[in-house]
Amino acid sequence: MEEINVGDTVEISSNEDGFLGSYFVAQVIEKIKNKHNNHDEYEVEYETLLDDEDENKMYREKVEDYKVRPTPPVVRVAEFDVLDKVDVYDNDGWWVGRVTHKFDYVYTVYFESTADEWAYSFDRLRLHQEYRNGVWTVSSGRQNIIA
Repeated sequence: MEEINVGDTVEISSNEDGFLGSYFVAQVIEKIKNKHNNHDEYEVEYETLLDDEDENKMYREKVEDYKVRPTPPVVRVAEFDVLDKVDVYDNDGWWVGRVTHKFDYVYTVYFESTADEWAYSFDRLRLHQEYRNGVWTVSSGRQNIIA
């Protein structure tokens, strides 16, 4: 498993209402060992989220280690296919969805967590990748990955 250190750029997942299926980019400020359970914590500073109390500062918080992952590797594709699981960059973060339609390089993406469907340009999408036990995996059966 890839070790996460102070100064690393990471992505933080959220289970909160309205944020389910999202990942926000942050930098690790501090690693905090937890002696009471098996979950360490990280203090992170988000790259795109402003502090509610002082909008001149970026938002900081402590998050459990299971919500923190390294930033995914870049996987280049020539295009996305209908039913591809993708991440869409919108509202300051990456949101997990599934391609439902495509027309030229505009893709309609359905978001299960909100039951919304929106159109996005190619440059706002990336293939969704899962990070488990230090290994990144993408949708199986992909034929148009560019090395």
